[in-house]
Amino acid sequence: MDAEVTRVAQWVAEANEITVLTGAGLSTESGIPDFRGPQGLWTTDPNVASLFEIDRYVADPEARRQVWQLRRENPAWSAEPNAAHRALREVELRGQLRAIVTQNIDGLHQRAGSEHVVEVHGTMHRVVCLSCERRRPAVEVLARLDTEPDPACVDCGGIQKSDTISFGQRLRPEVMDEAVAAAQQCELFLAVGTSLSVQPVAGLCEVALESGARLVIVNGQETPYDAVAAAVVRGPIGTIVPQLVSAEATPPD
Repeated sequence: MDAEVTRVAQWVAEANEITVLTGAGLSTESGIPDFRGPQGLWTTDPNVASLFEIDRYVADPEARRQVWQLRRENPAWSAEPNAAHRALREVELRGQLRAIVTQNIDGLHQRAGSEHVVEVHGTMHRVVCLSCERRRPAVEVLARLDTEPDPACVDCGGIQKSDTISFGQRLRPEVMDEAVAAAQQCELFLAVGTSLSVQPVAGLCEVALESGARLVIVNGQETPYDAVAAAVVRGPIGTIVPQLVSAEATPPD
C-alpha cells in the first residue's frame, strides 16, 4: 500500500464511529454504469437524463414507457456486490460503522449483508404510486411490462414510478435527517465513489467536518471537497476500499 492508503487505513482501524457516503463509483466494478463520470449514462446521452425529470415523467406517457424499459434492462438486477461492498460490511461486523449513507439505488450494500444503510435517493427494488402512495415490489410491476408498457396502480389507477428520487423531487426529510445524524455522530467520514456534486447530500461532508470528524475522499476524479479533506485517495475503488479496512490499529508506544 502507498503511504496515503496506509495512513487512512490506520485511521479506519482506530475509529469507533465511521460513517460512509457512497455513490455510483462504488458500483461500477459490479457492472453498473455511473451517471456523471466521463463515460456516464447522462454524460454520453443527456437526453436520457431528461426522462427522469418528475414533471416530464408525469406529463408524458411515452417518457414513462421509456423509463420502464430502462428500469427492466438495468444491469443492477443481475449485479453482485464487489470487494468494496464486502469490505464495508466488514467494518459493520467489527462494530465500527455508524451508517452507510448511499446515493445508490441498486441495493448492493444490502446484498453484501450491510444492515445500517440509509438510501437517500430511494431504491429501485420498490415501486410507488404517485396518487395513493402504495408501495409494492418492483418485480411485480416489471412483470406486467410485456402487456402494459406504462403499468398503472392496481389499487387506484394512478401513475407509478420507481421508488427513487427523480429530478425535481425533494429528498424525504426523515431520510435526510437520518443521514445528517450519521454525519454528525461519527469521527471518520468516508466519501467513496461519489462526485460530491449533488446537494444537499454532498453537504454531509460539511456537516461531518463541523462536527469534528476527519473527511476522507476515495474517488476516481476530483471533487469540490478535496481541498478540505484530511486525505484524498485515488485508484480502483474495489481495490482501495478493502485495503483501507484491512489494517489493524497500531498500539501506542
